[in-house]
Amino acid sequence: MSKNNLNNDIPYQLPPNVAHLDFSNNGFSGNVPYSISQMTELEYLNLGHNQLKGQLSDMFQKLPKLKTLDLSYNSLSGNLPHSFASLSKLNTLHLQNNQFTGSINVLAGLPLNKLNVENNKFKGWVPDELENIDSIETGGNSWSSGPAPPPPPGAKPISAKLKDHEIGGNGKNGMSGLALALIILASLVVVALLITLLSTRKSSPSSHFLDEERASQHRVFTPLASQELSNDLHNAKHKEFRESESFDSIDTKTLQKSPSIGYKPPHSDFAQSLNDNEFASRLNASRSTSIHAVPYSLADLQTATGNFAAGRLIGEGSLGRVYRAKYPDGKVLAVKKIDSSLFQTGRPEQFSEIISSISRVHHPNIAELVGYCSEKGHNMLIYEYLRNGSLHEFLHMSDDFSKPLTWNTRVRIALGTARAVEYLHEVCSPSFIHKNIKSSNILLDLELNPRLSDYGLANFHHRTSQNLGVGYNAPECTKPSAYTMKSDIYSFGVVMLELLTGRMPVDLSKPKSEQCLARWATPQLHDIEALERMVDPALRGLYPPKSLSRFADIIALCVQSEPEFRPPMSEVVQALVRLVQRSSMNMRDDLAASRRTEDSDY
Repeated sequence: MSKNNLNNDIPYQLPPNVAHLDFSNNGFSGNVPYSISQMTELEYLNLGHNQLKGQLSDMFQKLPKLKTLDLSYNSLSGNLPHSFASLSKLNTLHLQNNQFTGSINVLAGLPLNKLNVENNKFKGWVPDELENIDSIETGGNSWSSGPAPPPPPGAKPISAKLKDHEIGGNGKNGMSGLALALIILASLVVVALLITLLSTRKSSPSSHFLDEERASQHRVFTPLASQELSNDLHNAKHKEFRESESFDSIDTKTLQKSPSIGYKPPHSDFAQSLNDNEFASRLNASRSTSIHAVPYSLADLQTATGNFAAGRLIGEGSLGRVYRAKYPDGKVLAVKKIDSSLFQTGRPEQFSEIISSISRVHHPNIAELVGYCSEKGHNMLIYEYLRNGSLHEFLHMSDDFSKPLTWNTRVRIALGTARAVEYLHEVCSPSFIHKNIKSSNILLDLELNPRLSDYGLANFHHRTSQNLGVGYNAPECTKPSAYTMKSDIYSFGVVMLELLTGRMPVDLSKPKSEQCLARWATPQLHDIEALERMVDPALRGLYPPKSLSRFADIIALCVQSEPEFRPPMSEVVQALVRLVQRSSMNMRDDLAASRRTEDSDY
């Protein structure tokens, strides 16, 4: 297929059993499709000399037979994915003339004979393991000058070329018996020193296990990171904590400042229920400077919601009810009162962990947590109140204050929601699986920008008896524990179907064959005539036909029955961005046509 005039995107569903694939010297644009990750028989892949762009997804874990990979002469960017390290048979790699950044350390353990990374934006140092391969080209990058820094103490060598059978003196890279004996002797000395150090610390209450972590303060901190320690270090620290006199003797603020510690006290310390003061003090001790949620008293919220009056109820979901709270200064908040029964089988400290986690989430398309309350058995999350309500209300509950959403606004809502899910899946660390993506959880601000809500509460879904997301569930989700990022993609695809058709995910008033939206619509998404009949009548034909068709193509990818064929959300975002660019949409022109009239008596 090389040297043709093929263009646009590389087909997403490529034959999974292909061993040799050559798409070089064409006009393909867009991204390298994630579906390549399913081509487990692939030995040769050449996508060179095209117009591919964007970052490479982490798609190379399941390509054990790949020997040659050529991505040269494109516009690919970003860091090399960590899954490159899984390419255990790769001997030829061409990445030249792209815009890759970061280091190439991930390549150090590969059995490469030929490597070309010229004319990119790589930084750092070329690993020693790569210097002696048969053919290497590294010019045209921003390599650091001077000698590379030594590896951290105890770090394992990254080379995969030094095989276990070489350690014994055979071959030029073999290790002599004397060297091996010296290493064993040094290891025994280190173990003895560690035992002495631990026993010294055990007798000194003023020193604790954070001392060795302060040496690694240079590590990059991500607000949501909870990085794992090695098993040995974790066990030693956990043992020392159990032997300390009390929870209050631990410097919890220092614990939180160390980005390399995912700190969790022993379960036994929390066996008793937390009273109100304990909850507040322990949450404050674990909060970092990136957390902006503030505590609200139960009395304050009772006053603001009219003692949680029925007239202030604005929504009810599987986890509890949402009330509108009004304050004398005009401030309005949305108070999510979580069903107390969901805490009966959980750990008492779980609510503080949830707040600590979700209050670090900051994205323009995500409803941000502003406060919380935990008193007298009541656990509540407090959000900014969005006057325009939810996407579900706009699409399915017409009233005197709203007009139908225009096509451009619908695409914008889909793109903003996709970006929110991409942030939760691929930016947050650890990542969030939403498990409950639906139109009623997509709120709209005054300019009809989407704000995804109800994130970070997935653990509660394991204990609720209600059927989650009726009509939104992926086929594999027969129980809450079966939800994954791929099932989130499916649910998002159903939301896009709602935007396309104006129909509810399940509508028992329709003929039986049309009651389930996904089941009815999916087979027709590539039929132009059927697509025109499916589109929401409220649009009155005011939409670009090509944009409609591309929108349907994205939906078809998301709602595939096999989860492994659904793309990651980053690819969905990129597809929607291309749709907007190709349609040359002016998002502002139609905003007034679909803006809800401001209701002064809310």
